[in-house]
Amino acid sequence: MQRPARATIADVAKAAGVSKATVSRFLNHRERLLSPDIAARVEAAIAQLDYTPSPMAQALSHGRSRLIGLIVADITNPYSVAVLRGAEKACQDAGYLVMLFNLGNDIDREREAIDALAGYQVDGFILNTLGRGVGLADAEALHGKPAVLVDRRHAGMHTDFVSLDNAAAMKAACGHLVESGFRELLYITEPLKGVSSRRERATAFGGCVTAHEPRVAGTVFECTGDDSEGLDAALRALHKRARRGRRPAVLAGNAIVTLRVASAMARLGLHFGSDVGFVGFDDAEWAPLIGPGLSAIAQPTDAIGRTAATCLIERLQGLEGPPRQLLLPGELIIRGSSGLA
Repeated sequence: MQRPARATIADVAKAAGVSKATVSRFLNHRERLLSPDIAARVEAAIAQLDYTPSPMAQALSHGRSRLIGLIVADITNPYSVAVLRGAEKACQDAGYLVMLFNLGNDIDREREAIDALAGYQVDGFILNTLGRGVGLADAEALHGKPAVLVDRRHAGMHTDFVSLDNAAAMKAACGHLVESGFRELLYITEPLKGVSSRRERATAFGGCVTAHEPRVAGTVFECTGDDSEGLDAALRALHKRARRGRRPAVLAGNAIVTLRVASAMARLGLHFGSDVGFVGFDDAEWAPLIGPGLSAIAQPTDAIGRTAATCLIERLQGLEGPPRQLLLPGELIIRGSSGLA
């Protein structure tokens, strides 16, 4: 059985014998502009037709859609999903809905994503994007709407920014390994070029190693998904240095790198903790299940998402002033992979 068509504002106007503009005035609580008789006829027509105004139409009539556009680099990345959840909760609490655009790690789609969401009249943007490539978003691409950046900075966009405090988190991870007796450190990261969060962590790693020289040495290895041979070679070289009496340890830049390292360790017959120490960024739900348990820096993803949404909503409500930078602390979770000798 076909459901009856939903009544429209035009149906209400016809039933009441008035114009659509008159019905709109009634719906927007401007009855003072209508005579009591006309207001009563409109009210009766609404009740008769069981008419419910569209929230979107009402919002647009006031110049706001109550929609927030959220663009993520890769929806399969657990970090992006967790940040999305936090942002969505905060938006919902404030009466906004989230529209999602997933870039799928396509570096050329950032402008396309912003243009597409702007076409839906979103009020503003939360951007957790790639931050590089010919489609790089900048201030001119935002259609005059406010935006908040999450995790990755954009050179051409001066807006509020929310992220993990990468420098402090790396200092905690690196310092823990040194205190646990590890002396040969290897930081494995996805390619640094164009990604601010990766560069910040690599820079902080270098600063930590320098602070503990000469008793600690460290190198950085940039790992791509198709370079398993290079990763194996980097781990073999690290393990070889340990034979000279210096305990080796790996720091991984994110959960994706952690999985690559775990696969390489299995291929090489190495064990976390006893052969190679380990601390990774992102505390995945499977981290306690690998080897003796993988130590990790847990990012406050829910808080990052909520904070980003709150920043944007404050701007939408009229907050002015220079761009804000909000760096949230991570939590070092210590497990067997980074224990004392």
